[in-house]
Amino acid sequence: QTPPGPPRYEESTAEFALVERLLPPSRVPEPPAHPKYPTPSGWSPPAGSPPELPYFVRRSRMHNLPVYEGQRQGRRLTALRRIHGDIWALERDLRAFLGSLGVPEVQAQVNEVTGTLRLRGHCGPQVRRWLLQRGF
Repeated sequence: QTPPGPPRYEESTAEFALVERLLPPSRVPEPPAHPKYPTPSGWSPPAGSPPELPYFVRRSRMHNLPVYEGQRQGRRLTALRRIHGDIWALERDLRAFLGSLGVPEVQAQVNEVTGTLRLRGHCGPQVRRWLLQRGF
């Protein structure tokens, strides 16, 4: 007796539209237009064209500013990621801005390889506001 052959099947492209709905999108869609900004969640879109500065801060995949607050061994930290260009100029400008707000001397750690700037203390809202004012 011979073993049975492979099962018979029929290809159909008519139902593939149902399968496409289950597949995740290949990229995040552009955010919809809102009647006013900032939105209730606090999100604001970037300016139309990037500013003419020696550095650039790219937004995250979900169109948010890459400013993160955290804690490490009891220390409060603020991290700014996705920095391209002259990271030292950004650090100088950010220190000057935080100094104008009355924040005492801010300790910062610059990592040129990863394009990350870490600040001591929770100053995320101030950094986000500064980035929005600069047009990022």
